[in-house]
Amino acid sequence: MTDDAVYELAQVNIARLKAPLDSPQLKDFVDALDPVNASADAADGFVWRLQSEGGDATDIPVFGDSWLIVNLTVWRDANALTAFMYQGRHREMLARRREWFDRPTEAVTTLWWVPAGHRPTVAEAESRLLHLRTHGPTPYAFTLRTSYPAGASAPLLGDVPEGLGCSL
Repeated sequence: MTDDAVYELAQVNIARLKAPLDSPQLKDFVDALDPVNASADAADGFVWRLQSEGGDATDIPVFGDSWLIVNLTVWRDANALTAFMYQGRHREMLARRREWFDRPTEAVTTLWWVPAGHRPTVAEAESRLLHLRTHGPTPYAFTLRTSYPAGASAPLLGDVPEGLGCSL
């Protein structure tokens, strides 16, 4: 069995809303959530996404900030993730993100390898993102631009490097 079959790629991205989710300013974003999530669910290489009973993750708290929303997914590999990100409705949403979200001043997206079948928690995603912000890309938390091979992310399963907490 290869490392690629033993590991899957987790990704998290967060965004700070410019307005409440029920506002007219975010109507197009909210209306697109179900179709974009359905296209992700059907995408080649998609494994899992965090969602609440509402079918998305917009009501799941991240970093204790009600203006932040989280997208936490697992993919077969980086090729599957990028193929989804830059096509169809998701690509259209990316092009309009500045209408709905504040421009980030620090890293809002990170990737890491997880053992196949592991489903990361929000706390795990927060620790990976904080690690990236503090240390830059490493095998523990990296970016599409600076990535590491499957199995390189150590420690695994939510072990947080010494000195890192899960708050901003």
